[in-house]
Amino acid sequence: MKVYDLAFVCRSKNAGPFQLTVDLMFRTKTDYERVLNSENFTSGRIAALYHVKPEQVAVKPFERILTIKTVIPRNVGSGSPADTDVYGSQQHFPLGDIEV
Repeated sequence: MKVYDLAFVCRSKNAGPFQLTVDLMFRTKTDYERVLNSENFTSGRIAALYHVKPEQVAVKPFERILTIKTVIPRNVGSGSPADTDVYGSQQHFPLGDIEV
């Protein structure tokens, strides 16, 4: 099963011009914990998917609202000539595709 199968919301957006955030929201605590505790859902795995260093990835769980927020540096600044997604709204696909 993939993250997309468990999260009812999987979205990305800018967190300033140099960072992205991917928000995962779950309907049940079981689904939330399955993703959060998966051996595939790690800073190292996420870093590899987004071509950044593991220490640059922040995974922030919010159990009370069954949400996991990940913060990842952008490879290029938002709006720069090399940017292909100014709003960061198309960057959730690799994370959502993680098998858990």
